[in-house]
Amino acid sequence: MSSSGIDRHITIFSEQGRLYQVEEGSRGYPELLSSAAQNPGAEADAGYQDKLIDPSSVSHLFQISPSVGCVMTGSIADARAFAQRAQGEAAEFRYKYGYEMPCDVLAKRLANISQVYTQRAYMRPYGVATTLISLDSEFGPQLFKCDPAGYYVGYKGTAAGPKQQEAINHLEKKLKNKDRAEGTWEDVVELAITTLSTVLSMDFKKGEIEIGIVGGPRRDGKEGTDPGFRTLTEDEIDDRLQAIAEKD
Repeated sequence: MSSSGIDRHITIFSEQGRLYQVEEGSRGYPELLSSAAQNPGAEADAGYQDKLIDPSSVSHLFQISPSVGCVMTGSIADARAFAQRAQGEAAEFRYKYGYEMPCDVLAKRLANISQVYTQRAYMRPYGVATTLISLDSEFGPQLFKCDPAGYYVGYKGTAAGPKQQEAINHLEKKLKNKDRAEGTWEDVVELAITTLSTVLSMDFKKGEIEIGIVGGPRRDGKEGTDPGFRTLTEDEIDDRLQAIAEKD
């Protein structure tokens, strides 16, 4: 049985022990960049080939809990379903223990769920990579990525998609000998945009990308940072694009 043939069963292993369904799910990622610093950020390429689609109805950014956000890279249908599962897990944890589910605990739980889907003949793995960000009161900036096989790990900066290795190489150069990216949340967002723009060899407009952050300015205008997750507005994204253009 080869991965290029027709699978007559839902779960197909090769002689080398590879699971074709997991590999096929992993090939479905569109471009994504996520970088963590004093203010972790998540960014997704929101370019749609169909110009009649309402962009506000298709998003890869999801708020899992007040303090945890995620970007799902891959099938949007699977992304919505898996995001709802993650929201349910976070809500159940909050109800049971009385405090918000930490990002690392949620990442481990979602990875365990994904791994179970590789064992059952009547299930197929979710065709998404899940990147979680949070600003933990104890551990600081948190960034975890889970793949369809159930593997998860924490990062200083990461990417998923066809150009992920190029993006990771770019981030490695920028974050070399650093525990995390330096600067304000604006600097972190600009690093994410610049990296994505570099590896894709294109310039973005404000409606072509989605950006989510934690640890940004307080919404009430007072001093300090907001530990909650939120997505940037198009005007805020445009401000960062203008700042990058001025530096160039």
